[in-house]
Amino acid sequence: MPKVKTNCAAKKRFKLTATGKIKRKHAFHSHILTKKSTKRKHNLVKSTLVEGANMNAVKELLAMR
Repeated sequence: MPKVKTNCAAKKRFKLTATGKIKRKHAFHSHILTKKSTKRKHNLVKSTLVEGANMNAVKELLAMR
């Protein structure tokens, strides 16, 4: 069996926490920021965790299965 390769795009976008969860950044914070409120932009800066429904798909991209 060949080795399972890690997806290069995914390894740049996701980080693993100490407890095994996967951290991600919010989308919609790169351009067209003038129409977005300050509160909305501030909340987009914070990182969050990958939801359970997408966890298996992300783990497969990171070759963790």
